[in-house]
This record gives sequence, C-alpha cells and structure tokens, in this order.
Amino acid sequence: MPFIGVFLSRRKAGFCLLAVLALMWPVEQVLFPYVVKMIIDVFATYQGDRADIYAALARPLWLGGILWVTSVVCWRVTDGVDYLFSPALQADIRETLTGYVFGHSHRYFSTHLTGSITNKISDMVQGVHMLVTQSVRFYIPSLMTALLTAGIMASISPTFAVILLGWTAAHLGICVYYSRACDAVSHRHSEMRSELMGRIVDSVGNFITVRLFARKRAEMGYIHDFQTQEIRAHKRMLFVIAKVKFLLEIPCFVMIVLLIRALVSAWQAGSVSSGDVAFILSTTINLMYLLWRVGMEFPSFYREIGVCQQALELVKEPHELVDRVGAGALAVARGEIVFDDVSFEYHAGQNLFSGKHIRIGAGEKVGLVGFSGSGKSTFVNLILRLYDIESGSIRIDGQDISQVTQDSLRAQISLIPQEPVLFHRSLRDNIAYGREGATEEEIIAAAKAAHCHGFIMASEHGYDSIVGERGVKLSGGQRQRIAIARAILKNARILLFDEATSSLDSVTEAAIQDSLEAMMAGRTTVVIAHRLSTLLHMDRVLVFRDGAIVEDGTHSQLLALGGHYAQLWRMQVGGFLPDQGEG
Repeated sequence: MPFIGVFLSRRKAGFCLLAVLALMWPVEQVLFPYVVKMIIDVFATYQGDRADIYAALARPLWLGGILWVTSVVCWRVTDGVDYLFSPALQADIRETLTGYVFGHSHRYFSTHLTGSITNKISDMVQGVHMLVTQSVRFYIPSLMTALLTAGIMASISPTFAVILLGWTAAHLGICVYYSRACDAVSHRHSEMRSELMGRIVDSVGNFITVRLFARKRAEMGYIHDFQTQEIRAHKRMLFVIAKVKFLLEIPCFVMIVLLIRALVSAWQAGSVSSGDVAFILSTTINLMYLLWRVGMEFPSFYREIGVCQQALELVKEPHELVDRVGAGALAVARGEIVFDDVSFEYHAGQNLFSGKHIRIGAGEKVGLVGFSGSGKSTFVNLILRLYDIESGSIRIDGQDISQVTQDSLRAQISLIPQEPVLFHRSLRDNIAYGREGATEEEIIAAAKAAHCHGFIMASEHGYDSIVGERGVKLSGGQRQRIAIARAILKNARILLFDEATSSLDSVTEAAIQDSLEAMMAGRTTVVIAHRLSTLLHMDRVLVFRDGAIVEDGTHSQLLALGGHYAQLWRMQVGGFLPDQGEG
C-alpha cells in the first residue's frame, strides 16, 4: 500500500536492515537440515574405527556450530533493530493521522463519532505494524525458504523440486485467489466494528444522561442493534477464512503422497542416500509447516489490510477548510470586522445568510440576540472560519480571513462558549491552554480574575487537580470560570462570548463582571446574549431573525423602536421568553 510506503521510506535504513537480517531465517531453515543430512551420510558410509568418528564429523559439526552462532547473533540484532524501528514507525503513523484529523472542519466533527475516529487511528497503527512485521519476519522469509529448499532439492533430483514448487504455487495461488474475498469481508467487518465502538463511546461518554433518564436498557438495546450487525459481518469473515483453510488441505495431501512415492522410488533405485531422504523429509515438513502457517495467517493478513483500508477513510476524505497557497498570518492592530455581501448555507439550497452586510468597528462591543436558529452562532462561527462562505468576504482590519492561515486567525480571537469542555488534564493545564509558555504567575492571575482561584486552592491537589474527562469533576459554573480564565490568559484582540456567564450564580456573575469589563476594554467584543440584561452596556445590539439582521441599535434605541427586540425584552421582563438557544 502506498500509504505504508510513505512511512517506510522515512526509515529506509531500519527497514532494509530488518529485511536483510530476516533472510537468515530461510538459510537457517534449510542449512540445519542439510547439516543433519551430512551427519547421517557420514554415519551411513563410515568404514573406519568408530573411535575416530569425530574426525569425519568435523566438517558438518563446525558448519552447524557456525550456523547456530550466526543465527543467534542475527536474531538478537533483529530484536534490537526492531526495538528502534517499530515504536518509531507506530508513533509516526499515529501522529500523522491525528494531525490530519485535526485539519478536518467543524462540519466533519459534527457528523462523525469521536470513538469511531480514534478507533480507526488505533486500527491503522496496529494494522501497519502487523503487516510490516509479518511481511519482513515471516511471509518473505517463508517464500525464500521455499525457493532455497527447491534449489537444493533440484541438485539432488529435479523431481523433488518440481513437486515442491508445484505444491507451493497451488498453496499460494489459493491464498491469493481468495484474498479479494477476505479483503472485502474484512473491510466490512472493520467498518461495523468501528461503528460499534463509536456508538459504545458515545453511550459511555453520556453516562450521566443515561443514568438520569434511567435509559440503561434502552442504550443496551441501541448498542445491541449495532452489535448484531457486527456479529453478522464477523461470522461472514470467519466463514470465508474457514473455506480457504479447507481448500489448502487438498494440495497439501497431494504433495505428501507424490513426494513419498518419489522418495521411495529414488531410494529403491539408489539415486538418493539415507541423508538425502532425511534432508528432503525434514525440509519438506518444515516448509509445509511454514507455508501452512502462511495459509492460515493469510486471511488475517488481508483482514489487517482491510482494517487499514477502512482506517484510511480518515485521510481519503479531503479537508473541507484549507489554507490558501501562500497564505500569510493575520495581523490585528484594531479589530474591525466587516461582513461584505456574505452568503452562507449549511445545506445546498437552504441559505441562512444571503448578501449580508455588517460592520463591527474596532473596539466596539456588540450584542447578538434572536430566537433559536436565527443565525447568531453561525455569525460567530463564520468569524472563526469554522465554515467557508459561499460568496462575499469577511475581513478583519481589511484582511480577508480566507486568505490568511486559520491558526493565525484563531490566535487573534478568544471564544468563551456557553458550554465549555475541558481536557482530562490538570486545572493548570486547562487554564494554560490559553497561551503557550504562560508563567505560573500569569496562570494564577488569570484564575483570580475569573474568580476560580478559590475553588482551585480548595481542591485536593490545587492547580494540579485533574478535572476528569470533559471536565466532569467540576460543576458547570466552575467549568465556565476555567474557560473565562483561559480566555483572559489568551488576551486576544477580538472576544467572542456565547453567554459566558450563563452557568454562574448571580453573586459570582456580579463579582466576575468587573474582570470581563476590564478584559473587553479596547477590544472588539461580540456577545451572544440570552439574558437581555447583559446587553445594557453594549455599544450596539444586532437582532437576528431567520438569518437576517432585522434591527441594529443600542438597548435604549431598540426599546424605543418597539420592534422585535422590544418584544423579546417584554417577554423576558414578564418572566417568559421563547427558546433562546444557539442559533
């Protein structure tokens, strides 16, 4: 597979050395029986004093000793080379695939199960290791053993070589002929297994929801449906493998019958010695065992190929969002954001934005309001270039964001989501994620500004406390404050808040508001607001409805206008507000 070749080419020296050292195996498999043949012939033909037999045995014994020492040295060197080669190869594949996955778009991750993705990465790493190791240390040496054995047999009698090569060809022919079937069923089984693991990870990852809604039985039924499909695919794969194994029995039986008959005839004619008989029988039995193992492992070999091909879907699918050739870094001095004639659709023919024009001035604080699905979150996601627009342009300080690198764009923006997700790492690591190389003093200062220093120090291990997967050990408010501390530490020129204080109690929100106000000072700020009271001090409020901005003004101006915003305000003040989720 070309994919594997790319990684092997990076380690040519180690791979070639492994291949050369592996050739010691066929030499050992053939020459040891030949040494035994020489010893038997000495005993069979020796006519001298039996006390002097060692002199006659000197040559085969020395040859056997040298062969033994050489093979032991080669195998130990092989282990050493493999010690350096295999872990590095696996790490290279793992890092390359993970890096490529990170390059996929927001849309990709919203439509693919995380468990399935990680399972494919693991499958590829293990599959490639198995394919390379088995090829170099088993399959290629086995074939070389067959050719070398046939060569020596030909020197004794061409008949034996013909029988051996005929059986080898038939044996391998059956393996190759059914390899496509093995490949197909293995690929299907790998797909089903990855899908099943993805579903299991999804269910386990949401164990709290499962428990709260008492849906364990339903989840097990949900998993069982996929498990049934996986079992069906697994059985089909095992059936094909069993069929191949049965078919391999036929040429094996024929070869043994023909070989014994030829050996007996040759011995009766006096054309082969007792040592020749011993050599041919022992090497044939060795080779039968080796090629039988090849036949037995061949379906597994192709199964791993199927697994790798299925895992290759990760890199076969091109990146939806890519940096333009020659894209430079975004330089933000002021922070002006301009949507110029922007059109965008999530699905073909379903426009959310059409010809949108809007300018957010440098240092301006702008609130976004509207019902669920009105386009607020999409507006923010487009600033981050989580999706590409169909037409128009989005510019920051006059620079089209599609013409700069994505990393440089997002490095200039801090986003505090409504539901922050933390890494399964320490509190310190989660805060420090905001800026690489941040000092301990800067991390603590950010934590204090976000009012999370207190509960951090109250934790068992302080800043070294592990937060659990996705921050499960923390409350929603604590996770939100860690996310705010991370954003404060990042100190970006453009701030995007998706109801950053929604998970905080009123006392904590009031305490942290000063820190947020200081953070927003002089910076361009866009706030998605569900609580309209948070918009009182915004410079402007943009009111979204069905992808369009229907109103634009200050809180007071919009109330005086008596339009959509005023209606939302009256509903909230009256204690009722329709769904205000993400849009």
